[in-house]
Amino acid sequence: MTALNTIGRRAFITTGASFLAATASLIMLPRVDAAISERGNDAVQPPCPLPQHFLTETRGATPIMEPAHHTTEEMDRCIQMCRDCHALCIRTMRHCLDLGGRHAGPEHIRLLVDCAQMCEFNIDYMLRGSLLHDRVCGVCAEACKLCGENCNQIAGEDQMLKQCVDLCRRCAESCERMASSVTA
Repeated sequence: MTALNTIGRRAFITTGASFLAATASLIMLPRVDAAISERGNDAVQPPCPLPQHFLTETRGATPIMEPAHHTTEEMDRCIQMCRDCHALCIRTMRHCLDLGGRHAGPEHIRLLVDCAQMCEFNIDYMLRGSLLHDRVCGVCAEACKLCGENCNQIAGEDQMLKQCVDLCRRCAESCERMASSVTA
């Protein structure tokens, strides 16, 4: 009874509910797999890296997705650039924290995190062909520029920071092209 008092009733109930939900998911998993395999060709296909084109669907008269205004190759390049930038910003953040001092300053680390998260967010919007992906590309370009400028200020002779500066700039340019190609 002392453990229950220590944890608190809310934490105990929340943990129990989470455990029950996880257990229910595991119980249902074989049924879902069986249902998918019975459907054959109609089964849900695993997501591809990038749709060949974006479909137009409607609910009533409101389009959910519009056809792409740029080529698949342009979109693929931007997605890959964002993936690379995300990964390098995360590695650079760890590197800067290890270096300490001005490299581990809160504002610098915050910009690296912002850039990494914005890149990841942008990838999601582009992959699903969101109507807002052009705006998200614009914000991502801005985050990449800020991160690259900040890394450049403290880089000195540090090769990882120099790589981050270069990749952030290239990613910003790619995102700007994606944002402008949709609005053009």
